[in-house]
Amino acid sequence: MSLIETIERQESLLVFKSFDERVALDVGQRIVDLALSQKAPVVIDIRTPDRTLFHAALPGASPDNDHWARRKSNVTLRMHKASLRVGELNRARGRIVSAEIGLDPMDYADHGGSFPVRVEGTGVVAAITVSGLKSEEDHAMIVTVLEAYLGTG
Repeated sequence: MSLIETIERQESLLVFKSFDERVALDVGQRIVDLALSQKAPVVIDIRTPDRTLFHAALPGASPDNDHWARRKSNVTLRMHKASLRVGELNRARGRIVSAEIGLDPMDYADHGGSFPVRVEGTGVVAAITVSGLKSEEDHAMIVTVLEAYLGTG
């Protein structure tokens, strides 16, 4: 199975029955706990298209991680796909985030670490983002927590 197929499968399995501020807080705290256990210098951000529901900056994370989190979540909220999958699809097509494809690289980043919050019967309502590690590690941290939280792992 290719990386793109693996991410597509994760997106189809990791679906919430409902999602609100309490769920965002619970999921966010679980990612914080995992990151702290790994001494990962990350920013964790959960947002809808118009508001932040959860945000934490852990020891070692830099302000730059906040900007990366915003740009990666913008990709997920716009494309309704994990930012890692968008990046892999772009690379396979030989393109990059740029004005030519309608995305300003100051506002969008197709690197791994943002995952769509998909609600059954509704669609994508938010993005969960981790920034501070390598793309696939940021992505994996989110997936690990969601698999445990949603009971699919």
